[in-house]
Amino acid sequence: MAATDGDVVNIFGWLSDPANWTGSDGIPTQIGYHLLYSVMALLVALAIAVPLGIVIGYTGRGEALVAGSANALRALPSLGLLVLLFLVISPVVAGQLVYVLPTIVVLVLLAVPPILTGTYAGIQNADPDAVGAARGMGYTKRQILVRVQLPCALPLLLSGVRGATLQIVSTATIAAYLGLQGLGRFILDGRAQANFSEMAGGAILVAVLALLLEFGFAGLGSLVVSPGLRRSTKRSSPLPAPTEAAA
Repeated sequence: MAATDGDVVNIFGWLSDPANWTGSDGIPTQIGYHLLYSVMALLVALAIAVPLGIVIGYTGRGEALVAGSANALRALPSLGLLVLLFLVISPVVAGQLVYVLPTIVVLVLLAVPPILTGTYAGIQNADPDAVGAARGMGYTKRQILVRVQLPCALPLLLSGVRGATLQIVSTATIAAYLGLQGLGRFILDGRAQANFSEMAGGAILVAVLALLLEFGFAGLGSLVVSPGLRRSTKRSSPLPAPTEAAA
C-alpha cells in the first residue's frame, strides 16, 4: 500500500519526537549498536582481504579462483545465511555470542569481495613506468611493493573499502532478526506492530548513515590520495632513493 501524505507527516513526527532520541532504546543508542557491528565486520574483512589481495596482486596467482569465489559470496542470501549460521552454532556457542557471531560472519562475507578486488586490482594496475623506474634505481621487490605499488593501489583499495562499508551498513539491519539491537530494530518492530512511521523512520536513518559514511570516505580519499593518483596521471617527481633497511 502506498504511503499517504499523512504517513509522510507521521514519519517526520516520529523522527523529531524527543522520546525516540532518549533511553536505552533510543535512536542514538541504536545507531551506536549499528556502527559497532559494522566496524567489527569491517575490521575482520580488512584483516582477511587486504593481505590476501596484496599476495594475489603481487604474485598474480589465484586471481581466477578468488574472483569466482567473490562473485559467489555476493550471491549469497544474507538473511538465509544468517539463520543457517545461527542454527549451526547455537548448539555449541552460548550467551550473546550466539547472536553476534552469525551477524558478523554474514557482514564479513559481504565485505570481503569488494576489498579483495580493489586491493589486488590496485596492485596489478600500478603504473608500470613507476615500477620500472624504481627497479632501475635499485629498489628491492619489497620496497617496490611498499613504496610504489601500494600507494598506486590506494585509490582502488579505498574504493573497495567504501563499497564494503556501505554494504555492511545497509545489511547490518539483519541483526534485528536475531534479537540484537541496531537500526534494524525499528524496521522489524515497526513492521510487527504495523507502525509505518517507525519502520520508514528506521529505513531513513540507515540511508542517512550510509550517505554520511559515503561523504566521509570521499573526504578521506581527497586527503590521503594524491591528486596525481586521483587523476590517474603519471608522477612527475623522482622516486626517493632506496634504503638498506627494507630488504
